[in-house]
Amino acid sequence: MSISSQETDVIIIAGHLKVAAAQRQAFVDAHADLVAQARRFPGCLDLAITADSVDATRINNMELWRSEADLEAWRKVCKPPKIDVRIESDSVRKHHISHSGPPF
Repeated sequence: MSISSQETDVIIIAGHLKVAAAQRQAFVDAHADLVAQARRFPGCLDLAITADSVDATRINNMELWRSEADLEAWRKVCKPPKIDVRIESDSVRKHHISHSGPPF
């Protein structure tokens, strides 16, 4: 039985959101529990929602999932926080990675 590459690829979701500077920390803090839960979820290799160190309006998002199936299973049970922060813009994309190695 052949397995399509999409079924075996590691998934990376990476990018950033922009919010009002005064609301950035509230957004990050509101997602702390979701990040902790995701990191314990089967198939989550890493997940971070963090304040950018240079841009006061930017929130960085990085997720690493063992597979598309693991990501979809998480999305079925996760409960994002209800927070009244307007996202002004976003640049977040999902990537299918079939090969990885050391950076150096």
